[in-house]
Amino acid sequence: MNIGGSICALATPFAADGALDLAAFGRLLDHQLSGGTQALVVAGSTGEAHMLEHEEFDRLLAFAIEHVAGRIPVIAGTGEAGTAKTVAMTRRAQALGADAALVVVPYYVRPTQEGLYRHYLEVAEHGGLPLLLYNVPTRTGCDLLPQTVARLREHPAIIGIKEARNDRERISALAELVRADFVYLSGDDGSAGEAMLAGAAGTISVVANLVPQAFRALCDAATAGDRVAAERCHAALEPLVQALNCAPNPIAVKAGLPVLGLGLAMPRLPLVELNDGPDRARLHQALSSLASLATATA
Repeated sequence: MNIGGSICALATPFAADGALDLAAFGRLLDHQLSGGTQALVVAGSTGEAHMLEHEEFDRLLAFAIEHVAGRIPVIAGTGEAGTAKTVAMTRRAQALGADAALVVVPYYVRPTQEGLYRHYLEVAEHGGLPLLLYNVPTRTGCDLLPQTVARLREHPAIIGIKEARNDRERISALAELVRADFVYLSGDDGSAGEAMLAGAAGTISVVANLVPQAFRALCDAATAGDRVAAERCHAALEPLVQALNCAPNPIAVKAGLPVLGLGLAMPRLPLVELNDGPDRARLHQALSSLASLATATA
């Protein structure tokens, strides 16, 4: 399975009554497919995974798999704080037909590196799906170190890592672990271009929800080693990336969905909708500028 390039961490649209809005989700999927997205993550942190009931997780993932119909890989977010729960969620995703699982470092409990190693081995052995590790210390309170990643990549079911740390030292350390059966994916839109130029095979992106075509252009340029084109794409995307940093993810990206007819802006509690004001205006302006640029270059 080839997982790389522009990968969207999908938001989960909700209706006004708080239920899943599968019609809007279908439009979001079509927006990704027409924009050139090369793989999709369903029920990751951007998809408010921990606000979903098990039955909703099943419906959302099954809908995506049926709608995409094998055109690109569908990756399920299955990470939980406990190992047994993570195995169970991964097996659930496998039964529904997911192509791979994205498994976040266990959050809040702060395991040791040996605990992380044993956690991921257990999921790899019993989850039934190829695994992408996911390291995002600002959310989990725990950092999966490159030395532990090097040990984990020896398991045949562990096929890569999404690394959300954006410092150059970490980017370089992860790039050194790349090989034919193990990919490094950036998990940070702001440093995605630099990570891919350094050796990352692609990026699991939030901003791609709104502008998949523009983000695909960045990924194509950076993974091809074209620094000039990558920097040009990055400069075009940067105002929107910065605008999305105004609130915890996915509050801001969901505020962009109604602008594109892709769903309501409402997340689930304890997250709240982005208020009208300068942040929302800045987001809308960045989207409008990218749309104008796309029209001018079409």
